[in-house]
This record gives sequence, structure tokens and C-alpha cells, in this order.
Amino acid sequence: MAALSWAASLRAEEPLRPVSSAFMLEGGSSHLLDTYLSPLKYTGWHTAFSYQRAQAMKFAPATWRQQLDLGVEINNAGNPARNASLLYGNLSAAWSMSRLWRLPHRLTVTAGGRVEGNLGGIYSNRNGNNPASLKTDLSLGLTASLGWDVRLWRLPVALRWQTSLPLAGVFFSPAYDELYYEIYLGNDHGLAHFGWPGNMSRWDNLVTADLGLGNTSLRVGFRSRIYSTGVNHITTRTFSYSFVLGVVTDWLSVSRHRPLPASEAGVEWAY
Repeated sequence: MAALSWAASLRAEEPLRPVSSAFMLEGGSSHLLDTYLSPLKYTGWHTAFSYQRAQAMKFAPATWRQQLDLGVEINNAGNPARNASLLYGNLSAAWSMSRLWRLPHRLTVTAGGRVEGNLGGIYSNRNGNNPASLKTDLSLGLTASLGWDVRLWRLPVALRWQTSLPLAGVFFSPAYDELYYEIYLGNDHGLAHFGWPGNMSRWDNLVTADLGLGNTSLRVGFRSRIYSTGVNHITTRTFSYSFVLGVVTDWLSVSRHRPLPASEAGVEWAY
């Protein structure tokens, strides 16, 4: 009985770990280049929807954080003559775990590792023989953030910069003059390539300001996405710059089969 009581007291003293969820819409400009489809650079518009879920890790809630990122983006761009267009779409999923440091003056810094997968492609409305180019990759990389909690008069504001960059992975690319119909017929040699910063990059930067409005925060910010590959004499560049508008909420999951946490338990926020 004493052992059970001691274990229950330890469990009751575990800090609460609220989940921070953010839903974001993006809109801005895009710049596309894919020499498999066209030697010209295309410019147009960019739109995206993304979701972030962050929470303190259970094994070390005071110092470690995890974050899930899901997103879908669509870019549409035209050539300089405006008589042809490229349509780029991508689905992304990433999970990261980072070490958190709390610094003086309400500053926070995180740094850690990240695994990311992407599935997308570029479609040309002008090419009849080979109109599409598949863009997919899986990578391991680094992620980091810098945060600062301030007050704008009586309004709490959380300023944050997040960045991520892959270091190693694998990505798909055919040969320069290889048709996808040839791949369908069985010519599938040399389609997977080792990726490193010299031939594959997905640099994502997100700067946000979360304006505290009670239990919900309004997020405004700016985002840049830079995707670049170069292999088999094929160069791909997709750049997008967009404004961000979103909603951030913090919530706590409670099981009906377990007692509520003790009132003296501390709270470890995601950031």
C-alpha cells in the first residue's frame, strides 16, 4: 500500500503538458523552374494550408519538445510570355524533437532533429508528350527556433522564428530525356538519389506573432519556402513567399479512465 501510494503521488506531481495547435492559411507569390519540363522560369501565386501540433515530451517535459507539421500547398505560375503555365502541388508531413533553453528576458531557444516526407509534382499545360514531373523525397535534418514573449500595451504577444533544413535523404528523379512511359515499361534504374545540401534542399522559414486573445491567439506572420534539387542535368527550383494568418489554441487531453491531475502539478507549455 505504501508503494502504491508513493507511485500515485509521483504520478500526481507530473507536470501538465498542454498541446499547442495552430491552423494557418498562406497566400503570396511563387517562382517555379523545372528544366525537365521547360528551361524558363515561371512566376505566379502561392497558397497553402498548414497545421502545427507542439507539446512537451513526457520523459523530460522541462527541456524537450516535440512538434508535428502537416501541410498542403499549391502554386500556379506563368512563363514570361504568359502563354503557358506550371502547376505545382505538394503534401508534406514532418516530426521533430528539440531541446528547449529558457533564457533571460523571456527568450526561448530550441534546436533538434527533424524527419520529413514530401509528395508532390509539377504539371505543364503546354507539354503534350511528357507534361508532369514527380517531386517526392524523404529526409533527416535540423530544426531550430527563437522565441520572445513581449507585451503590446496589455496584449501578450509571442514572437517566434522557426527554421528547418534537411541534411540527408533520398529523392526521386528520372534521367534528363527519360519519359515516364519508359519508367512504366520497366526502365526504373537510377530513379532514387541520395540527397544532401549540395543537390537537395528544402529550407523553410516561418516568422510569426501570436496575439493573445484569451484562450485563443491570432497568428500573423511571413513564410518563405525554398525547394531546390539538381541531378541528372535536371534543375528544379520552387520558391514561395507568403503572408500567414492563423489561429493558435492550447488544450489539455484528459482521460475519463484516469483521475484529474493534482492542482499542485506544474504546467510545461509547448513554448
